[in-house]
Amino acid sequence: MAEQKEADASQQHQEDGGIKRHEDTGEEAPAGVVQAAEQSEAAADSDTKPSTTTSDRHISIQTTLEGLEMLVDLNGAGRKSCPLCPEEKFKACYSHKLRRHLQNLHWKVYVESKGSRMCICHLPCRNPKPSLSGDQVSGRHMAHYHCVVCSVTIARKTDMVSHLKRHVNKGETEASYSGSSDVQFEEPTPSGQAYEILKELGTNVQLLPNHTTPQKSDTYFNRKMKTNRQLVFCSIAVLAEERNPLECLDAFGATGIMGLQWAKHLRNSVRVTITDISDICVKMIKENCELNNIRVDGGSRGQRAPEKAGSEAETAPIATLEVAKMDANVIMHLRSFDYIHLDPFGTAVNYLDAAFRNVRNLGIISVTSTDTSSLYAKSPNVTLRHYGCHIVRTEYYKELAARMVVASVARAAARCNKGIEVLLAVALEHFVLVVVRVLRGPTQADESAKKLRKLVHCQWCEERVFLKLGNMVDDTHPCNCHGSLPGKTAVQLGPLWSGPLFNTGFLRRMLSAAVQHSMDDIQPLVKTLICESECTTLKSLVHGSSALTNQVECGVVIKTLQSGEDGGPADQSGKRKSGEESGNVVKKLKPEVSLEHPPFYYSIHRHSIRGMNMPKLNKFLQYLTEAGFRVSRTHFDPTGVRTNATLQQFKSVLTKYSVPTCTNAGTSAQMSEDGEEKEEEEEQEEVPTASSSPQQIRGASSHLRTEVYLWIRSRQQHHGGLHVQSPR
Repeated sequence: MAEQKEADASQQHQEDGGIKRHEDTGEEAPAGVVQAAEQSEAAADSDTKPSTTTSDRHISIQTTLEGLEMLVDLNGAGRKSCPLCPEEKFKACYSHKLRRHLQNLHWKVYVESKGSRMCICHLPCRNPKPSLSGDQVSGRHMAHYHCVVCSVTIARKTDMVSHLKRHVNKGETEASYSGSSDVQFEEPTPSGQAYEILKELGTNVQLLPNHTTPQKSDTYFNRKMKTNRQLVFCSIAVLAEERNPLECLDAFGATGIMGLQWAKHLRNSVRVTITDISDICVKMIKENCELNNIRVDGGSRGQRAPEKAGSEAETAPIATLEVAKMDANVIMHLRSFDYIHLDPFGTAVNYLDAAFRNVRNLGIISVTSTDTSSLYAKSPNVTLRHYGCHIVRTEYYKELAARMVVASVARAAARCNKGIEVLLAVALEHFVLVVVRVLRGPTQADESAKKLRKLVHCQWCEERVFLKLGNMVDDTHPCNCHGSLPGKTAVQLGPLWSGPLFNTGFLRRMLSAAVQHSMDDIQPLVKTLICESECTTLKSLVHGSSALTNQVECGVVIKTLQSGEDGGPADQSGKRKSGEESGNVVKKLKPEVSLEHPPFYYSIHRHSIRGMNMPKLNKFLQYLTEAGFRVSRTHFDPTGVRTNATLQQFKSVLTKYSVPTCTNAGTSAQMSEDGEEKEEEEEQEEVPTASSSPQQIRGASSHLRTEVYLWIRSRQQHHGGLHVQSPR
């Protein structure tokens, strides 16, 4: 009688009574009801002791339809009940109707995971929702799915899909399935099977199978950010030459690859601190330290010594670092550092205030931003919300993104009465990296704040110019398109950083560090950055004598590693020079190198002329140099040209050395004759230079366009199909 009453209680969805009967009497009740009750209890209260009676999957999880049909003897006579539905929802019926019910309702409504189907279940596995009075209503129960990994019950299909993705991102598979819900990732499958070993710059790191999934994985690792990690390493190697030892912080450790590289290659020159908010990341960082023979301060290596007393002694650790489980903002508020690297997932604006609070004077802060959708003008509303800037898509959008990040860094530094000097700004496909040196004092903060200006951009010809400093409203226009076209053509962008983006002396020392540590991948990039900082070509950089022995960084004269005359032992002290002495150094540099760095660049393909063949890019750079302009290539755009020439001067030189397109081989003889006549006219024509007036440049450009138009028009009379537009 007692068994019959408890069986009735299990039919009324009282799972506690069913489990008690199972424990006390030991008699077996219906498998679906008892197992569902056990799983629901384990999911509802994870603190209680899990049941260990079974570790099988729920009956709703099947791999084939035959397995689902085998839950009921469909070949027998009589009416049969559905194993996944209660009696009040689906009454007992004959085999043919029950087979259709299993196929259409349960087998076709499922969530799939690695060959297994989690069919929908209508059994009373979940507690019914209480009424307003607090009493449970024994009415309709919600349909749900049973997780194939942790056996938790989830009602919505989309929620179950997201739940399974979280299991995959944590490395949990079907092998970690258990009937209880207290299985944690702290004890995963054996490390030799679950982890992948990756070696980068002589440093080994363990990676989870899901390390390529961003934001969903705690230990996210991006192989495409190798260039970013090497640039940061070179910058910290340069700073380590100035002061020793160096307090460094990797605020977002993840796998700890960056901090491990610092400690392994720079050894006693740096004191590395790696922090992360995730327990899984902290555990993996410590395991990676042991993998690279690096001692962790406060780690568990000292406790394992008695276990290995009988074996041979381990080799001495090559370096020491500190691993902390702490929020990045908290540790930057509590401690002071010489070098801070911020590389969160997305934007880093939430951590800039804390970074500038305790950073030491003349220290370095490197910021990596990966929110390329907002930086590259794909989400203008997000850009305005995060960076406080208004931008549009332009031909120089990558440099626009770099200047926008520098502007946010400068504002954060100014709030802490600090100024910045930009040492490096790189914008590639996947990230924007900005490295700045911190200058303490309100005077330095004011100087940096003055370099935040609005940019006037013409949306027709894409010419641009920074507004002048001051409060007076002026009608500054970068070009004359507003006078020749109806409506307004210019927009204001920013505020942006209007100062230089590179420091030549720092980049040269970064190149020396890259050569010293055999970083062949970034050496061409660093050479391009050096040329871009000096606004010169690579040929003149290698063969010319423009390399200065001493470079000035924020009033500090630092000797670079070059073959030249020594600057004296006093230049290597690294102490701040007095105002007169540093001013004299700047005055000495003025005749040799112009201190104004040309902002932005022009794309040679964007401003090409229809029907004309452009010269090769290196030849075009030579033509601009011969015309008296400073010119260099840029890493922002492979077809971009950084120059101090205006857009009109740029187009005039491009038009001068462009050749009309040949449309037919039969006209080659006549083209040669016309070419000879044109060469004679070109000899008499004056090439526009940097000293030419705008009227002369516009006149020469208009004259050339008219001649080209007339020549193509004459060709059109003999050969049809060539569309020509009249020049403006």
